[in-house]
Amino acid sequence: MSEPTKPAAPAAEVPAAAAPAEGEAAAGPSKSELKKQAKAAEKAKKAAERAAREEEEKKKREAAAAVDHAAQNYGKLPLHQSQERLGREWLSFEKLTDADVGKEVVFRARLHNMRPQGAKIVFLQLRQQIETLQGVLVASSSESDPHQVSKQMLKYAQQIPAESIVVVEGVIKKAEVKSCTIQNYEVGIYKLHTLVEAEPLPFSIEDASRSEADIEKGEKEGIQYSKVSLPTRLDNRVLDLRTPANQAIFRIQSGICQLFRDHLNGEEFIEIHSPKLQGAATESGASVFKVQYFKETAFLAQSPQLAKQMCIAADFGKVYEIGPVFRAENSNTYRHLTEFNGLDLEMAITEHYHEVVDVLDNLLISIFKGLEAKFEKEIEAVRKQFPCDKFTYLDKTLRLTHKEVVKMLQEAGAKDSEGNLIGDQEDLSTENERFLGKLIKEKYNTDYFIVDKFPLAIRPFYTMPDPTDPTVSNSYDFFMRGEEILSGAQRIHDPNFLVQRIKELGADPASLEDYVSAFRLGAPPHGGGGIGLERVLFFYLNLQNIRRGSLFPRDPARLRP
Repeated sequence: MSEPTKPAAPAAEVPAAAAPAEGEAAAGPSKSELKKQAKAAEKAKKAAERAAREEEEKKKREAAAAVDHAAQNYGKLPLHQSQERLGREWLSFEKLTDADVGKEVVFRARLHNMRPQGAKIVFLQLRQQIETLQGVLVASSSESDPHQVSKQMLKYAQQIPAESIVVVEGVIKKAEVKSCTIQNYEVGIYKLHTLVEAEPLPFSIEDASRSEADIEKGEKEGIQYSKVSLPTRLDNRVLDLRTPANQAIFRIQSGICQLFRDHLNGEEFIEIHSPKLQGAATESGASVFKVQYFKETAFLAQSPQLAKQMCIAADFGKVYEIGPVFRAENSNTYRHLTEFNGLDLEMAITEHYHEVVDVLDNLLISIFKGLEAKFEKEIEAVRKQFPCDKFTYLDKTLRLTHKEVVKMLQEAGAKDSEGNLIGDQEDLSTENERFLGKLIKEKYNTDYFIVDKFPLAIRPFYTMPDPTDPTVSNSYDFFMRGEEILSGAQRIHDPNFLVQRIKELGADPASLEDYVSAFRLGAPPHGGGGIGLERVLFFYLNLQNIRRGSLFPRDPARLRP
């Protein structure tokens, strides 16, 4: 039997005020509400239109900004393949003068450093060898200006790697610049192109150019500078050679060679070029390099001595040579190299071997004076990184005998290698040479002097003995800052006497027949000497290590780069 149907729930009561009367229409928004809605709609429409206009203007600005009117004034140049020759005049920083102010110039340089200042200026430090010049890029807005500098150009300049090679065009202006070597001028740049882009560097030129004094000063002020060790420098020698000090060092080295040539040419010497491959070791077989020469063994020349003396026997009269010298000595010291450059000379004498000493002395004095006169700027550049006292010498060079300097050393308490007082017949050790240099500097105020009349026992077999004292020889050494830079002597020109001397030293004359035979056809009395180019440079500038005076040094541990 089904359940009775439940009555329907009563309808909800509607308030009388909400229920419209029968036949009436429902009431809509009031006029004020409609007005508000219309205003809101109008406001929204205007906002949308304004946003659309702003978006359109933004797109126009971006489109305008995308058009770089300075695009032709900067960028990476194509590979230089000698595409054209325009005959343009390229500026050298060294030759800048007041006459260049206001001129438009073009030049090539290394990008040494870069420093932005705000959003509209970039300062560039540009380098040509030892000179640096400030370049300034200033953003401009004139689209019609062919020299316009855009913000994109500023951004490009800031992305060029240090040590890249750039081509710059601009206008020379007067300026006061403390951060560059050229302090009276700067260049306002309007064109900047990269010719060669450098890869990441093993060290910066700034770090490699800093002196030990600056590093120590920085440490005291809480600044930790990066130190570049000598081995690291030599491993990356190409980069190291770009420092201002190294640029100056090798200009000075070149100057020494030129002054050497000029002086001797003025004395009617003849320049010769001797072979560096020899069939026999003419001096000391223990210190020569052996090389395979087809089916034979050859030796790298220890000096051009045999060739020089043969030229004197051939009546050349006076000869000189600038060339490589090889020494197979396992000497890992601050002043030894296995390959260096010799400045050698030999000359016939008429009355006395001091004729040779006089020529050598005048030669070195002329070199010192020439360096002072022609390389003042380079010497100063070196001293900024390697400070040293000015090299001093007397108007008349101090000349002492070996006996006199030994007595001076003995009176000062100099010892030999075994700790005993130095003996009369002993050669001077490196330590005693330096001690002697100190004593002479204190007493005579000179860094340059000559020691004459060395004991015969400590000189090579070809050295002529003194005519009155057979224990003494007609030999001499020249010193700079207390260290030997030249060794020389009157040579034995008589073949029979030469053979006798060879036997007295326990050697076999047959092993030196090539040498002895040079005198069998008759040679005049003669003498000479060999100067180490790197040593003159090293001690004149007081570089502390001879490797700094060698372009690509060779020592027992280094055969590259």
